[in-house]
Amino acid sequence: MGKTYERIDGRLRTFIEAQPLFFTATAPLAGDGTVNLSPKGLTGSFAVLDELSVAYLDFAGSNAETVAHLRENGRITLMWCAFQGPPNIVRVHGRGEPVFRDDPRFPELLAHFPDIDTASHGLRSIIVVRAELIRDTCGYAVPFMAYENDRDLHAKRFAREDDASLDAYFTKKEHIATSIDGLPGLPLPLPPSTV
Repeated sequence: MGKTYERIDGRLRTFIEAQPLFFTATAPLAGDGTVNLSPKGLTGSFAVLDELSVAYLDFAGSNAETVAHLRENGRITLMWCAFQGPPNIVRVHGRGEPVFRDDPRFPELLAHFPDIDTASHGLRSIIVVRAELIRDTCGYAVPFMAYENDRDLHAKRFAREDDASLDAYFTKKEHIATSIDGLPGLPLPLPPSTV
């Protein structure tokens, strides 16, 4: 039932871009390290860059496990499920990297996200993923669920932050600069935005 794709285009791209929720999975190289699985949402925070590359906005949060794992080894899997319509699960296995706010590529990458107010969410980095394996599977056991709306809580929480207060928030959090397993996470002090 599953199929392997050479690129993200056509029906596959349409499916991915239509989903309001996706998941990211990363892990450190250490066999006893903590595997991380995170839900990602917020309309407008995901973009297909080309047939083999995607990106999403990495906003302020309670930890930086994905960033730490990508800095160590680059391995990442993204997954989308069809909660409405025909059943489907799509996974993009690949290599990712966090592009931080002071990176010269940051402004060009940020242009792929014109429909989201990044200042309201404490943007830390842009995660860019280069696909190495693209597959879908049936998704027959995935339940039907209805998408109602994005939550406004994240924007309400972080809209009041500027670079200095955001840096202070990250500095006092236990797993932002360093992952649960002690890997380097988000570089602090927070680099100023180049946009």
